[in-house]
Amino acid sequence: MTKPSLPDLLHAAVSAVGGTERPGQVAMAEAVAEAIDDNSHLLVQAGTGTGKSLGYLVPALAQGERVVVATATLALQRQLVERDLPRTVDALHPQLRRRPQFAMLKGRSNYLCLHRLHEGVPQDEEEGLFDPFEAAVPTSKLGQDLMRLRDWSDETETGDRDDLTPGVSDRAWAQVSVSSRECLGASKCAYGAECFAEAARERAKLADVVVTNHALLAIDAIEGAPVLPEHEVLIVDEAHELVSRVTGVATGELTPGQVNRAVRRSAKLVDEKVADQLQTAAEGFERVMELALPGRLEEIPEDLAYALMALRDAARAVITALGSTRDRSVQDEDAVRKQAMASVETVHGVAERITQGSEYDVVWYERHEPRGGAAYRHSGASLRVAPLTVSGLLREKLFTERSVVLASATLKLGGDFNGVGASLGLAPEGTTGDDLPVWKGIDVGSPFDYPRQGILYVAKHLSRPARDGDRGDMLDELTELMQAAGGRTLGLFSSMRAAQQAAEELRTRVPELPILLQGEDTLGELIKNFAADPKTCLFGTLSLWQGVDVPGPSCQLVVMDKIPFPRPDDPLMSARQKAVEEAGGNGFMAVAATHAALLMAQGAGRLVRATGDRGVVAVLDPRLATARYGSYLKASLPDFWYTTDRNQVRKSLAAIDAASKAANA
Repeated sequence: MTKPSLPDLLHAAVSAVGGTERPGQVAMAEAVAEAIDDNSHLLVQAGTGTGKSLGYLVPALAQGERVVVATATLALQRQLVERDLPRTVDALHPQLRRRPQFAMLKGRSNYLCLHRLHEGVPQDEEEGLFDPFEAAVPTSKLGQDLMRLRDWSDETETGDRDDLTPGVSDRAWAQVSVSSRECLGASKCAYGAECFAEAARERAKLADVVVTNHALLAIDAIEGAPVLPEHEVLIVDEAHELVSRVTGVATGELTPGQVNRAVRRSAKLVDEKVADQLQTAAEGFERVMELALPGRLEEIPEDLAYALMALRDAARAVITALGSTRDRSVQDEDAVRKQAMASVETVHGVAERITQGSEYDVVWYERHEPRGGAAYRHSGASLRVAPLTVSGLLREKLFTERSVVLASATLKLGGDFNGVGASLGLAPEGTTGDDLPVWKGIDVGSPFDYPRQGILYVAKHLSRPARDGDRGDMLDELTELMQAAGGRTLGLFSSMRAAQQAAEELRTRVPELPILLQGEDTLGELIKNFAADPKTCLFGTLSLWQGVDVPGPSCQLVVMDKIPFPRPDDPLMSARQKAVEEAGGNGFMAVAATHAALLMAQGAGRLVRATGDRGVVAVLDPRLATARYGSYLKASLPDFWYTTDRNQVRKSLAAIDAASKAANA
């Protein structure tokens, strides 16, 4: 029987999801099939609306080998598993004469732990276990969340936190989940046979397509203990996020609170002398951290080095003691011991990594100001260590064993793929040599007519933004633009402080336009409310630059307050910039400008989400029009019609507003 052709398969899949076939999608599918056949690598830029998930799923399913798809966001994971994959598999089944199986796999802490649920949580302050269900007041929010979790545990098939709607607080979830280090292991656990995380792993082993996230992919690459099943093809979607996710996984942190937790968890399980050694080391570390000033530590100060060595040695002694002692008086001793071991091993690992001092690591102090909200529960200082670059790690771990396809709407910066390629450990396109992965980049375009659908407006007349300077002229400009647009504004700010100040000021100036601010509700609720009412505006920072998909009249003005360069005092970014300069390169362009270009391309991509969308991307930073690097940044953005004429842009916004009102009258 002849093998079904790729165009026929793609046509069947697109029809099944109710989509429209696009030339870019066909070009993408052919390039993906070719990379898989050649066992080579592909970077593919596919603009919004291309139908990129089918562009890689169809050729991947057609070739019959096991595929891992890693995404950055939960939203895309869900879309793949709940919508795209079921329909695509159904559509391709008659032609392929087989039904590919698919499964979702996440890190262990995303699944409900039955042991924790039924036996309780090892408690820091007291011996034995603490039953959160007994301790929580049934009328409290925590108590209600825990009762819901208990009921849900009887009906859920997956135990996956994301299948619980509405969700519960992080605090409640922490009472019923474990990290991989805290897990007893299926063979030692009374609930091992029913374990949700183990069941997910088993499903993944049998699946043809495993959908996971960048963080789990990074853990799989870095930690050496395979989490993902063996696979021949790796597809990384939202690939512009990969480097920062891998860096996050490879970053270690030590705080006094975390060290004290390790002391409390292990004290009851080891003899007094060993426990006292760790307690003394923890106190020494806390004293040093009280004096810590934020910033990079190019050399480890003597007092910190001494405190870290004491911490490392004491933690090593506790780990040895934990492995050899038994205390039958402790209730559910295995769970208590495992949690203590996980805490102490983390402390030991980070202390040892910093004292060993690799030239490839960056070490810095960070201070957390005590503020309201769950994100800022811990104040004080933390000590952090991160790799200067993850490019070597990615080259070695990702590109050696399998064919890799990296897809995103933003991979081509300043006109080529080499900037993103370098961050992934790839030599410039076309370079050949031993051990160099062979790759190519392809831009399949977008189905949108950007010059007709959008305007890029740069407010060239504004004063240049100064760090922490007053930007009254920017707020005046923003007010006028929002009024001309009749609301419909997504405000993307370079810092949370700038977003808060703008929201506060504009709520007074234009009370007729409701302004939502990130942090005042969950992101999902904010986006839903923003989409529901055209007059409503939404202001926020980083996650809004890439997490908002609001087609139609509710988002017709996207404003960026300034070019989102990394902060000059960002220890990791400035260390990376310096390393490029020392190697003879242009550190500013390779690090700061690339970072800004990626964010701006993502931010500008919020405007046009469908063929009928019209609007303006306004950059309230004159440097985009006047600075030498401006052309590089503009070349990374969609090909909108470009202007610096304030009157023209106000007229255009007013016309778009009038047309939207007429269409919805």
